Amino acid sequence: MKDFKEISLRNLNKSFGTTQVLHDFNLTLKKGEFVTLLGPSGCGKSTVLNCIAGLTPITSGKIYIDEECIDDGIHTVPAEKRGFGMVFQNYALFPHLNVFNNIAFGLQLKKLPRPVIAEKVANALRMVHLEGYENKFPSQMSGGEQQRVAIARCIVMEPRLLMLDEPLSNLDAKLRIDMRYELKSLHEKLQITSIYVTHDQQEALALSDRIVVMKNGRIQQVGTPEEVYFRPANLFVADFMGFRNIWPGVIEEILPGGEVIVEVKGLKLKAAGSLVGRERREAPHGAMGVGAPVFTAIRPEDVQLGEGPANRLACRIEVVEYLGQLNQAAALMENGVRLDLRTDERIKAGERCGAWIPPERILLFPGRRDEAHEPA
Repeated sequence: MKDFKEISLRNLNKSFGTTQVLHDFNLTLKKGEFVTLLGPSGCGKSTVLNCIAGLTPITSGKIYIDEECIDDGIHTVPAEKRGFGMVFQNYALFPHLNVFNNIAFGLQLKKLPRPVIAEKVANALRMVHLEGYENKFPSQMSGGEQQRVAIARCIVMEPRLLMLDEPLSNLDAKLRIDMRYELKSLHEKLQITSIYVTHDQQEALALSDRIVVMKNGRIQQVGTPEEVYFRPANLFVADFMGFRNIWPGVIEEILPGGEVIVEVKGLKLKAAGSLVGRERREAPHGAMGVGAPVFTAIRPEDVQLGEGPANRLACRIEVVEYLGQLNQAAALMENGVRLDLRTDERIKAGERCGAWIPPERILLFPGRRDEAHEPA
């Protein structure tokens, strides 16, 4: 099966009955790239994956491998002939087969010689660090071990595209981190083009070359982990990526250097970052003008305790969550607005403290004061 340079989805639409779940979805996957579809449950991530795999028929649009159309909703290359591999959330192992035969199943269907199958299975087991597990059955293995078998079963077929549908969601916290490392290491070793589905921001940031943030079947932003984390394209992406302090305000003053003063329920904040537009463009704050309604977006970790040079706040700590090296807290400012912060300092519920926000850490998004932002 020949190699490819890219796989592209062009104006992909998918409906189930009268419910449309994908809307003009456009995405290109480059050879060797690790792309993650990220978004809340029900946003269409798994549907995209199943359409690429050929497991779900598309309603309209086209899927290409290079310039060869493999699916236009009418003429479709069957799933088994696309040369793609899928790792499912529930592992989908055969309970009556041991590890060797689970991994060898696809090779046996291709009627490869037994010595070739044995060598390929042994190589796959080495890659996922399961040497010596050949004769174990899935019921004798932990969730993490079963997931490794599922990955080995997929990569032993040498797929052109590796698809992973929330493969770590059934694992406990420690195993998730361990398997995340293994997946990253495996991808760097094999350089298989990979598309990964998750609702976990940390997984997406840790694994991806690019992240595709989705909402209601539409792409909200495509970018590197750094771009999505630091420069969200809109308020939804900011909220989903952890900008907890989202407050409605109004531009009150534009300063000569391009900084602006924003009024948030009586509180004056100086912002020095860029204004992020609805069309995913960045523009100077001044493009909005005095009196323009905006939303702030501030990460909890960017709120500093103590007396700072700008944007000083007085607040009372309401709730503290101990996270080990850090404390996450919800505080109430004097104007009654909630402030989320994260700090390595020791704080207690009920205490009053000062805080400040660096002006360059405040993003502004267009929006009316009476317009409730949509939570992730």
